[in-house]
Amino acid sequence: MTEALVLGGGGVGGIAWITGLLAGLADTRQGMTGADLLLGTSAGATVAAQVGSGLGLEELYARQVDPARQAAEIMAEMDLEKFAAEIGAALGASASVPEMRRAVGRMALAARTVPEPERRAVIESRLPSHGWPERALKVVAVDAESGEARVFDKDSGVPLVDAVAASCAVPGVWPPVTIDGRRYVDGGVRSMANVDHAAGADRVLVLAPMGTADPFPSEQPLEVAVEELRARGAEVVVVTPDEASLAAIGDNALDPSTRRPAAEAGRAQGRTVRLPWSHA
Repeated sequence: MTEALVLGGGGVGGIAWITGLLAGLADTRQGMTGADLLLGTSAGATVAAQVGSGLGLEELYARQVDPARQAAEIMAEMDLEKFAAEIGAALGASASVPEMRRAVGRMALAARTVPEPERRAVIESRLPSHGWPERALKVVAVDAESGEARVFDKDSGVPLVDAVAASCAVPGVWPPVTIDGRRYVDGGVRSMANVDHAAGADRVLVLAPMGTADPFPSEQPLEVAVEELRARGAEVVVVTPDEASLAAIGDNALDPSTRRPAAEAGRAQGRTVRLPWSHA
């Protein structure tokens, strides 16, 4: 029986919420951090790499709620729905999904952001280990020019920090990440969770800080990908923030001040979740 832990995008607030929710599940003896596959997109890529590092959940949780242990972050604003709407309006209704992704990539490449090394330093500070774990870890990003998705893993020959930075490169907010001469943007441009890359697992837990609606058009929207996995026989559970968690994350998930409240709300919510395969 193979398990996959799929972690979606949602800014620093999403990182905190996911971490808290995993801690809450562990509180009720429903731990999922030992899953056979860790699959992360954007914020979820950060948590997947943190979990893969082997650092315990209590320490990871403390790194969200204790100011002395929090990673250095850069304040920014994020409104992906507005950004996606602007892209759609610019291209028109006839634009294909690949055309849409390439347009997002062009806007990301043209945007004024902090320098790439400054942003990379943030990702470095988030990750307890900068090396790929031996266990299966997949991190999804999108090529800014071609619009094609790329799934990084330990066999990609790409440093873990670069892979996570690429997956977290919110278009128009953070700089696209240079890897082997190509520029990459946030994996959420393809799908907020890229659930289809968990195909083959018998049990799949999806944590989606931004809900189930993808802000950008996708060939693999979360809800469709989940139903396809179920049709293949997988048992899939999707958890999104409850009312208290949504309030804690707030309107700007990139605001570092959301970390403690989002983590605490996530932990409280996690204690209420019951996974169907758990005996808790």
